[in-house]
Amino acid sequence: MKKKIYIAGSGGMLGEAFYRVFKNDYDVKCTDKDVNEKWLDFLDFRDFEAYKNDVKKYNPDYLFHIGALTNLEECESNIDDTYLTNTTSVENAVLLANELNIPVLYISTAGIFDGKKDFYDDWDEPNPLGHYARSKYMGERYVRENAKKYIICRAGWMMGGGPKKDKKFVNKIIKQLASGKRELHIVNDKDGTPTFTVDFAKNVKLLLENEYWGLYNLVCTGETSRVQVAQEIVNILGLQDDVNINEVSSDHFKEIYFAPRPPSERLINKKLELRNMNIMRDWKVALSEYITDYYTDYVAENIYTVKEDGIGTNAVL
Repeated sequence: MKKKIYIAGSGGMLGEAFYRVFKNDYDVKCTDKDVNEKWLDFLDFRDFEAYKNDVKKYNPDYLFHIGALTNLEECESNIDDTYLTNTTSVENAVLLANELNIPVLYISTAGIFDGKKDFYDDWDEPNPLGHYARSKYMGERYVRENAKKYIICRAGWMMGGGPKKDKKFVNKIIKQLASGKRELHIVNDKDGTPTFTVDFAKNVKLLLENEYWGLYNLVCTGETSRVQVAQEIVNILGLQDDVNINEVSSDHFKEIYFAPRPPSERLINKKLELRNMNIMRDWKVALSEYITDYYTDYVAENIYTVKEDGIGTNAVL
């Protein structure tokens, strides 16, 4: 008999990857307040009574609590909702998992660090800068201090879900190119480590099945910056001769992206390496696969390039 997983808050880019990776080997129940897939049921995990009743009814072997508010500007502008979603709801998940005596999975973030160091391993001390980071760190601490069994995984710059679900940097760049922009303005003062959601879910599965409970940094290998990621996207799409990347400081976007962000969010998967559990791939390999798997049709339909003879044609991956 397959073991059962309840995945709360799984309507986004990360939930899509978890459903993809776990659905064949486990019985999964996926819920979200935004029911945007056939395999999703409605559940607003901020409602503790509804959360408790639904999880208990399903009686899972594992509780994955993966949903969160991740738009930093939205978090700065809606503080109560941020802590209700990213912190209090995590406390609810821990209480539920403890009551059922099952492990809980929580997703934390590289954004909980202040960026004063170039790299952070699993044991560095967080120092969150804004309400998003603080709310996530308080959720992380509650799990660490109260859950009987848990896995906490800190992700970096997420990439996954494709044109409909990816609300992060990769999709924003591709959408700009699809709109016809060939002059990109990219910040040159932000460093990080991309995290392909499918690889992330596969590595979580490996930890779970080996029962290596605890807290882990979980990002792609290799170091990079926003500028390098943008350059790699342009190269993968074959637009290097058509697109100019203009490097700017974060002040260029300060009216739009006003929430505080650390200059470095680079993580090192030190504990995974020590346990011989690190199956995360290089970020360039993962980025190429992500764009090929999720964007081939979108690119063919929406992005044009101009050949030497001046004739426009659809970009092909």
